[in-house]
Amino acid sequence: MKKEFNRIVSEKMWGKRLDHYLLLSGIGVSRNRTHKLIEGGAVLVNMKKTKPSYRVKPGDNIKANFEIEDELKITAEPMKLAIVYEDNEVIVVNKPTGMIVHPARGHSHGTLVQGLLYHCRNLPPHPDSKIRPGVIHRLDKDTTGLLLFAKTDDALSNLGMAIEARKISREYLSVAWGNFPQDKEMIEAPIGRNSLDRKKMAVTPFSAKTAATGFEVKERYKIATYLKLKLLTGRTHQIRVHLQHYGHPVVGDPDYGGRSKSVITKQTDLPIFKKILTIIDRQALLAYKLGFNHPRTGKYLEFTAPLPKDISDLLVFLRSLC
Repeated sequence: MKKEFNRIVSEKMWGKRLDHYLLLSGIGVSRNRTHKLIEGGAVLVNMKKTKPSYRVKPGDNIKANFEIEDELKITAEPMKLAIVYEDNEVIVVNKPTGMIVHPARGHSHGTLVQGLLYHCRNLPPHPDSKIRPGVIHRLDKDTTGLLLFAKTDDALSNLGMAIEARKISREYLSVAWGNFPQDKEMIEAPIGRNSLDRKKMAVTPFSAKTAATGFEVKERYKIATYLKLKLLTGRTHQIRVHLQHYGHPVVGDPDYGGRSKSVITKQTDLPIFKKILTIIDRQALLAYKLGFNHPRTGKYLEFTAPLPKDISDLLVFLRSLC
């Protein structure tokens, strides 16, 4: 459901930060969501985008249009879950490809959160969104691998702060097109909404957040490279966007150049390219390692996920070309 917010700043609000002003004026969402709305361009001051730190002035016309996702109802649903670890405070799940983490407009059933609600009977409400109970971090629909969820309010708060402070370790395995010039490197480039397609992200200086992804080459093949990657930040689609920006899109990625013939430098490699895309029909990306300090005991826990069959088959084929 769309919500419209429209206010004219009064004298008594002079000098308030824009994000604070919106909260005081009843925008009706959390502070974190308010901040994201401003940075995403959903809030306009005198018909112009600005920053959360903007100091409002009397007479400013402030408008906002956004979806109220919290009004979506979540129903628990029985489903088979690949549980890697569980105790009274946390649960780690290996998410399969094709599954969405939590409900959203157009995806009200069959999400991982709904399966967890059925399994756990209850999950702590997320401070930013009622449709994300227990959620600490997310994976794209067609990215497989490990996800951590909180089962109590204290665990949600503790792990939420840990991920903000970059104290939760997340490592990925991926296959990307081309031959990487470096064995190790850090990709640092700000990520924001794609100005031409709001469903996608892009490396851009506009309304963007800092983003850093480290990678290490594991194996090189004829037209692709097997990588280990580590997230230092957690932006939407970060690895996929960074590798496309670096000139080496993730193999099979339908949104960020991974299924485009432009990745081929030699016409003789076209049959190989076509064969690869029959082996994997999604981005070749796995969240394979997850490490964190337990929110109650403080003990460090680390888990790994096995390679899914499509990525394993892809590696077998690529190795056969060498």
